[in-house]
Amino acid sequence: MRILDKYIIKEMLGTFIFGIFAFSSVFIGSSTLFRIAQYVTNYGASIQAVIKLFIYSLPSIVVLTFPMSMLLATLLSFGRLSASSEITAMKSGGISFYRIAMPVFIIALVVSVFAILFNEHVVPRANEGYSYVVNFEIKGNTAPKSQDHVVLKEIKEGQINRLTYARRYDAQTMAMYGVSIQEFENDTLVRVQNAEKADWSNDHWTMHNGILYDLSAEGNVQRTLKFSQQILPISQSPNEIIRSQKKPDEMTMRELRHQIKAMQMQSVDTNELEVELYKRITIPFATFIFALIGTPLGLQPNRTSSSIGFGISIIIIFVYYTIMTISSTLAQGGSVNPLVAAWMPNTIGLIVGISLMRKAAK
Repeated sequence: MRILDKYIIKEMLGTFIFGIFAFSSVFIGSSTLFRIAQYVTNYGASIQAVIKLFIYSLPSIVVLTFPMSMLLATLLSFGRLSASSEITAMKSGGISFYRIAMPVFIIALVVSVFAILFNEHVVPRANEGYSYVVNFEIKGNTAPKSQDHVVLKEIKEGQINRLTYARRYDAQTMAMYGVSIQEFENDTLVRVQNAEKADWSNDHWTMHNGILYDLSAEGNVQRTLKFSQQILPISQSPNEIIRSQKKPDEMTMRELRHQIKAMQMQSVDTNELEVELYKRITIPFATFIFALIGTPLGLQPNRTSSSIGFGISIIIIFVYYTIMTISSTLAQGGSVNPLVAAWMPNTIGLIVGISLMRKAAK
């Protein structure tokens, strides 16, 4: 069986790698190169900046191609094995279809886990680097701009010590409005300070018209103190604060959780961020779902042509991402729970895959 497992894995991996390059080329040619060309035309981007943009754009593209490539690999590989009657020969030897497909599912699960880690540790940093090159090296946006939902995190030894949130930063007045500071000890909230605004002057931030709450370990308020003015315990200038802000696709899952927590405590809608958080798991996990669908579909009649397999892959991918887009839109509008919306495409795919597997095993 080890020889058979190696044979099936070898048959599939070549097509999987080809799929990564093929689908990545489509994404790069249809969007990435067009955006880079616009930066060259409109801003005169240098060769060094263009090369950086191209490299930084690759991780977010590659991670999207893992599920697509796995679907194509399983369709084409099992289609060829079925067309040459090798699957029939394996079944004649007493090997069940579930056992034949087992190495594929193991590889798909390994790729899914790798994609989740890649999506957590590589993609956000690459996206952050891409934004930095665009904003500061190409566009030259050195002055801070007005921005909503400013979040500052002070983390020490892997634990968050202070979380500062401002509902809005106004660049003209150099002031933050709707300021809230949460202080933690051993991941337990011990103090909260709220202020109407904080302005920047004499190299420090000053909060105005606020209130301080000291909390017990159980979360009960032990002391309340009002103040008219108080120094905000952060040292970053407006420019440093704005440059430290990240878009959702530039954050790790842990940073997204901190952002969501800070915004929820201010009763701010976090549906969009929650959908982004859950999709960090669901999109990579789609690699396993697509393997579950593609493996039995490869056994169907008329799978000898690779163009047919590629066409079926495109249709399934289109349906999957259509469902994902619709469910995400509904979640962002508050019609569907973000967790349910993020997992809806995978749940539907899992049901379809199990049904196809049961049918193929008969």
